[in-house]
Amino acid sequence: MKMIDLINNLKTDWKNILFQEDTKDILDKISQFVDHQRKTFKNVLEIFPPEKLIFNAFNHFDFKELKVVILGQDCYHGKGQANGLCFSVPEGMKIPPSLRNILKEMKNDIGCEIQTSDFTYLAKQGVLFMNCAMTVREKSPLSHAKVWKPFSDHIIKYISNNSSGIIFILWGSSAKSKEKFINKNKHFILKSHHPSPLSANRGGWFGCCHFSKMNKLLLENGKKIINW
Repeated sequence: MKMIDLINNLKTDWKNILFQEDTKDILDKISQFVDHQRKTFKNVLEIFPPEKLIFNAFNHFDFKELKVVILGQDCYHGKGQANGLCFSVPEGMKIPPSLRNILKEMKNDIGCEIQTSDFTYLAKQGVLFMNCAMTVREKSPLSHAKVWKPFSDHIIKYISNNSSGIIFILWGSSAKSKEKFINKNKHFILKSHHPSPLSANRGGWFGCCHFSKMNKLLLENGKKIINW
């Protein structure tokens, strides 16, 4: 299925943002690339997430309800893990190391010990869990990153130019590389090391207190806080 068709199936007005005149060629190239990957690795390796979940991050609220953007690098590349929301996995899956550290920091920061690994309930509150690469080949991290880059850049630029007071969460060098597309005079940026064990255990992740800082910024700007 073409990416444009998947976008047109969205229930929110993000479909009008994701598919514009200047993204048509980009989406066509992504569709061709992903189709070629599926054919090349058929019966050997899968492409994640399932087609219906590729744009899942954009299917839970309209653009005007956006409060927070959390940027991930690319999808989880293990079977059954990727659900279209960065850092999130379906209920019942083994919790990946990065997510485990996110949950630890959440507990340390705001005393919240959530009982789910699926962040859909947070997405419904206006949090965009966006992977910069929205598909990946099984067991091959960053295998689709290059083809998705122009598209994810477009989305960040659009959000920056067409809204204000959005909190952008940049964890790790990949997410921080998108900072140049964000107007700092209109939006808020919270940065830290990546929550993966390799990065987090060196310092700079634990104690970042981003969850309490997000809610403080929302309150200060007259918005409803996130119910973590």
